[in-house]
Amino acid sequence: MANNKKMKLAFAALLVLAVALAAAHAVCDMDNDDFMACQPAAAATTSPTPPDPSAACCATLGKADLKCLCSYKKSPWLSLYNIDPKRAMELPAKCGLSPPADC
Repeated sequence: MANNKKMKLAFAALLVLAVALAAAHAVCDMDNDDFMACQPAAAATTSPTPPDPSAACCATLGKADLKCLCSYKKSPWLSLYNIDPKRAMELPAKCGLSPPADC
């Protein structure tokens, strides 16, 4: 259970950071285009069931530096970009990825 919470926090950080950057500027090995591949599956919507992450999203997460992104896990940017933190944190597990142990 604690690992799941850590994974969720790691991915929220990933989304926050990617959204805040210009498209050409890569942070933690993700740029804005990479982020946009995951946004639909993490969006805050009224739908009770978000879509599964796309293959492109999972590929992006697989190459992202999740430990780097963990440093952004408490950023207020998520709400500004219509990102549901809970949904964002579920994406790595849905892609078969594990967060860093110390995230």
